[in-house]
Amino acid sequence: MSDRTINQQPHTPHQAGPQADRHAPHTHAHGSEPDDFAVQIADSVESFVLAVTEVAKGDEPGSAVSLLLLEVSQLLLAGGRLGAIEDVVPEDRFEPDTGPEPDGEQLRERLAVLLAPIDVYHEVFDPYGPPEKPNAFRISDDLAGVVSELQHGLTHYREGRISEALWWWQFSYLSNWGTTCSAVLRALQSLIAHVRLDSPIGAVPDGADTDDDGLTDEQLEQQAGDLMAAELGLGR
Repeated sequence: MSDRTINQQPHTPHQAGPQADRHAPHTHAHGSEPDDFAVQIADSVESFVLAVTEVAKGDEPGSAVSLLLLEVSQLLLAGGRLGAIEDVVPEDRFEPDTGPEPDGEQLRERLAVLLAPIDVYHEVFDPYGPPEKPNAFRISDDLAGVVSELQHGLTHYREGRISEALWWWQFSYLSNWGTTCSAVLRALQSLIAHVRLDSPIGAVPDGADTDDDGLTDEQLEQQAGDLMAAELGLGR
């Protein structure tokens, strides 16, 4: 069991009007039936976990990026609903033990193989923080981590600890997976846009100095375009 200390509690977000108040969950007794809000959030979470697991199998590599874009977008809608309501207050000070955490390494490895040419992306961690250089991340690492966090809440939900599940999903959305999914969404959307708009990744801006790499602008564009076309199953 972990002690639910004050600094672990989610910060209270601004209220989003009457609609948010109407759907604001409070507490559920152990074994009680979940309300509509809890059911909808749990359905969204489970759908994401199942979808990412299926995509990672690699049966349809040509549609992997598009499917992940859709699933991450839908999960962020659920996260937005969690962020817009008042703080969920679980019954117990201590979080019940959920047992061994699922091993997400296999999922991470499968995603890494599937997304190998485009797995690494760059992101600024906090747009409201001090200026900083973009950091490198991996879509496979991020998605596997999000799945692991969501599964933790699903364990509580399936065992009838509804308020515990909602508390965990809300807290982890505000503290981690909301930011992670937002970054992954931007990366996936950028990939789709580069291909659909015929704007290859790594295209060199006009006037940029490319002498150091030994490649012309046209060669750089061709390489990046071929890479993305192959990943998305599009002929060039």
